[in-house]
Formats: sequence, structure tokens, C-alpha cells
Amino acid sequence: MHRVVVTGTGVISALGNNTPSFWQSLISGVSGIQEMVNVDISQIRFKNAAQVRNYVPEDNFAARDIDVMDRFAQFAVLAAREAVAAAGIEWTPDLRETAAVVTGSCLGGRGTEEAGYWELFHNGKSRVHPYTIPLGMSNAGTSHISMQFGIEGPAYNLSTACASSAHAIGHAFWLVRSGVAPLAIAGGSEAPFFLGGLKAWEAMRVISKDTCRPFSAERSGLILGEGAAMLVLESLEAALARGACPLAEVVGFGMSADAGHITQPVAKGPARAMRLALRDANLTHEQIGYINAHGTATEANDRIETTAIRDAFGAHADKLAVSSTKSMHGHALGAAGALEAVASILSLKHGILPPTANFLTPDPACDLDIIPNQARAATVEACLSNSFAFGGLNATLAFKSLP
Repeated sequence: MHRVVVTGTGVISALGNNTPSFWQSLISGVSGIQEMVNVDISQIRFKNAAQVRNYVPEDNFAARDIDVMDRFAQFAVLAAREAVAAAGIEWTPDLRETAAVVTGSCLGGRGTEEAGYWELFHNGKSRVHPYTIPLGMSNAGTSHISMQFGIEGPAYNLSTACASSAHAIGHAFWLVRSGVAPLAIAGGSEAPFFLGGLKAWEAMRVISKDTCRPFSAERSGLILGEGAAMLVLESLEAALARGACPLAEVVGFGMSADAGHITQPVAKGPARAMRLALRDANLTHEQIGYINAHGTATEANDRIETTAIRDAFGAHADKLAVSSTKSMHGHALGAAGALEAVASILSLKHGILPPTANFLTPDPACDLDIIPNQARAATVEACLSNSFAFGGLNATLAFKSLP
């Protein structure tokens, strides 16, 4: 069994199109939530979202590549490029043959599919784009990352709604820890801003009409986000042997299913995922100083997650710092867990805990230390990152700081 470390991260999000800008926005408490652009908001009851701004595909990809890459797949490759460059990976034939790519995306390229079907059903076209299937498939990000670096080892995508990229990182961690793969690129990507998808979210009545206020008494729902985040995972011995400087150690992964309701969460499943992550990491309650919460700002989720944290940690829950970075980068669905994993890793690395932005009034049902509005300097030994999905699928990652 190998110790597994993170040696590089890559991000594109509403908070910035690389890791440094993402991190600076997080610790500044800057929200990336604005009125939507490039969408006809006259047909939608909510107007705000956390979109990637100032992104021009032609600045990053050749025209022939753009033709076969949906926006979500472009995001995946851009984040992977940054992560690999930051890790300083030198690709040898053996490494290319054995490295892994594990991604998470719950929607894939549905925006491209919708555009094609609109032409078919409304504009009288008799055919769709010849690459509609490869553009739309959820594993397209995985495949394009694999092709970008010539990676021939295990490569797959997980689609477990809002837990997709947390599950992906956990699986990649297990691959590297067990020795199945010496290195893995893992994370998630999502691009959910197309009319049909937005109308579907509107119908669920869980979207806020103003902003995202996790754990606040005034919370009124989630705010959708988009983007991607990728991590480079490798064994500690390999990283040190090549002179890399690990950012943090991945020490545990827990997952569970509520086996209850398709949309309504319960506390038992999330609490079990946290306990399993602690067991997998061989960590005590007292070693955890921070939790990056799932924290969607819906009435049910925040209350249930508070109960789950108290169930999992008992009296130590009162000593935990907890925040939801969705208050700034929005809920990026299948990419959310990866964005939050990067936030957690950088919190350990820099000794700064990002805040829960947009917070107004404490909710007695969410009686945790939720780091309201301003980042907090804190030396934390280990932390958890929670991702809880529709369908009752839960994933918790455990990270530990390194000297």
C-alpha cells in the first residue's frame, strides 16, 4: 500500500480560470455569482449563476479539436493541463502505459445534444452534427485527457450526480494506493448552462432567485455553477524521488447510499460516509479541524448535513470549522466535489480556511462554526470534503497536511 499525495491541481471556474486565481478569490470571499450571459434568461424564473467568464475556446484549442469537444470536455482538458504542468510530470512510455484517468461528470455534453435536437425538432433540419454522440458522451472529458497526454492505462468516467467527481477522486486514490496505477489524473467537469437543463432545474424549485447562502437562515436555494478541477495523484515515494513538492496527502475515502428517497436526503448516509472516510484514513475525530461541506443552501440539505456532522463527530463537532465554498463558485454538479477538493487541499497547504460567503443570520438548525464571510487563518492537521448527491449517493474525501 502506497501513501498518496497531490502534486498538482488545475481549475477553471467562476472564480478564475486557473488555480491561483481560484484560490485568491476563495480566501477573499469573492462570489462568482452574477446574472447569466449567453442564455435567454427571459424564459427562466431565476437569473443568477456562477459561470466561467472570459473563456474563448479558440485561445486554447485548434478549430479541429473544438469541433469534437463540448464545453465540458474543453474544461476537463484545460484543468488537466494545468494540473500536469504544476506537478511537473515527465511522461515516459512506461508512465503513459500505466497511468490512470478517472473523471466525474453527470451531464456530459447535453448542451451540444440540445442544440442539435433543437435544429431537428424546431428548424426542420433532417440531421444532426455527425459527432453528436462523441460530443455528448459523459466520458468525453476522460477520453480527451487520455489523448492529450497519451495515457493508455485505466480511464473511465463516473456519473453519480453531484458526487461524481468526489467518487472519481476516491477511486483514483484507491488505484494509486493499491499500486494498480502509479499516477492518476482525477477530477470532474460540467457545463450545465443550456435552456432545457435550466428549465429542468427551474421545475425542481430548488434554485435561489438571488444568491447562495449556505447555512444561513435566509437561504433560498442553490445557485448553479460550471467549470472543472483536476488533481494529479501519485505515490509519496515517487513524488519525493523526482523532487516534487506535494500539496497534501489523500488519506481516506468513504462512500455510502441512503437507500431512501430519490431527492430528499437523510442524515444516516452522509454520516456513514464520513465515518468510513475516517476509518479508511485511520484518523481520529480530533485530527479533523475543517470540513468543506456539501452545503448547497437548500433548506433540507444544510439541516441534514449539520445533523450528519454531529452524528459522525459527536462532541467534537463543536470544535470543527465548516464552510461551503459553493457560496462562491456555485454548485457545479458533477464538478463540485473536485472544486471543493482543491479548496480543501489548498486550505491545508496555506493554513487558511475559506469562508461561507453571503451569510446573514445563523440558523438554529445549522448550529456549526460555518466561518461566516471572512477567511480564517488556521493550522489544520486533516480535513474532510463532503459530496452528497440526488439519489442518496454520498462521498467523503479525507486529506492530511504535509510538512
